[in-house]
Amino acid sequence: MEKENNRKPKLWHRFSAKKVTMNCSFLIVFILLFIFLHKLSSPTSKSPIQRIVKETHSIVHSKPSSASPASLERVVFNTKHIWKNDVLNSVTPRGSINNHHKVVLVTGAAGFVGTHVSLALKRRGDSVVGLDNFNRYYDPKLKRSRQDLLLNEGVYVVEGDINDMALLNRLFDTVRFTHVMHLAAQAGVRYAMKNPSSYINSNIAGFVSLLEVCKSLNPKPAIVWASSSSVYGLNTKLPFSEEDPTDQPASLYAATKKAGEEIAHSYNHIYGLSLTGLRFFTVYGPWGRPDMAYFEFTKNILKGKNITVFQGPGGVSVGRDFTYIDDVVKGCVAALDTAGKSIGREGKRKGLKAPLRVFNIGNTSPESVEKLVGILERLLKKKAMRDVQEMPKNGDVMFTHANISLATRELGYKPTTDLETGLKKFVEWYVDWIQKD
Repeated sequence: MEKENNRKPKLWHRFSAKKVTMNCSFLIVFILLFIFLHKLSSPTSKSPIQRIVKETHSIVHSKPSSASPASLERVVFNTKHIWKNDVLNSVTPRGSINNHHKVVLVTGAAGFVGTHVSLALKRRGDSVVGLDNFNRYYDPKLKRSRQDLLLNEGVYVVEGDINDMALLNRLFDTVRFTHVMHLAAQAGVRYAMKNPSSYINSNIAGFVSLLEVCKSLNPKPAIVWASSSSVYGLNTKLPFSEEDPTDQPASLYAATKKAGEEIAHSYNHIYGLSLTGLRFFTVYGPWGRPDMAYFEFTKNILKGKNITVFQGPGGVSVGRDFTYIDDVVKGCVAALDTAGKSIGREGKRKGLKAPLRVFNIGNTSPESVEKLVGILERLLKKKAMRDVQEMPKNGDVMFTHANISLATRELGYKPTTDLETGLKKFVEWYVDWIQKD
């Protein structure tokens, strides 16, 4: 009996030790799992898995209009493939490479101008990769449709923010880009009164993030970027010339674009980056932005809704130098082709100079908004219901007119599309698009 009693404590001891060991193992696993989940949810984590989880969550919890089957299919696709492979496929040339072949990163590639420029470059044989954050400034469904259009042409768009420098570094580590077409920006004059920080974040901080990465590369890419005709602000001298002062911006949007031009000067001067700014004048056409007047007018005229037409004091017509998208693309491509090389600090020490340029990209034939409405009425065969109001003081200007002599001389830029021809192409696209929607 005494021996049996002595065994029981030993058996109990072994059982307790086993139980303690098991509990410790569970505790360690739990701690490791907690640390992993905490790291995954951390805002500073930039892992591919986190971005996939975030993208899936945003699509699943978005409005029904923006969570299309195609969007969900893209998420499933991205969980199975690392974007590095897609990027490398996107830059693989379709045919033989000539001496003028370019490898271009297009930021804002799912935007209006970005989509058209990406397609033009790809179709002529250049290697192209896009970058876009697909923000909700307007319905992302249109941007997703543009993304599909690009993918069908072999252009892959990486989903990410221009301020994510880790992402930018990975992109430039993956591909040696010869050029950057920087079109990512927060657009729109009036929206700045609602969300001013978005303009600082995209148009200033985003531009600096890109330049910070580019300055450290070897070789450094040449950069063409989107400025704006808005920088002319309160100037009254017409037409606007690149030599005119731009120190009176009429909106925060204009101020951020003006800041971009000064930032470009600094990075050109200090780091020898080749930088070309393009001041776009009221771009319009197929796949355009829904917040633009011509797009909104077309939608509301077809629906029988009022359109708001602004005018100046005393009934003065508002005028814009409307520039068709195909003409703008020609200016963008010509700017890339003539950009010249970034030289870096070493080049500067040798007395070399990297190009620093600014060009107006307009139609040099301004038209009144009233004339635009009249053309749309004829094309749509429907009368517009006008709500005429005096232009509010929200940053818009009364009139824009581009002097394009410098762009013609240096880039060979010659716009060829008049307003009626351009609007006809837009209306044909719009009617087809809404029928498919």
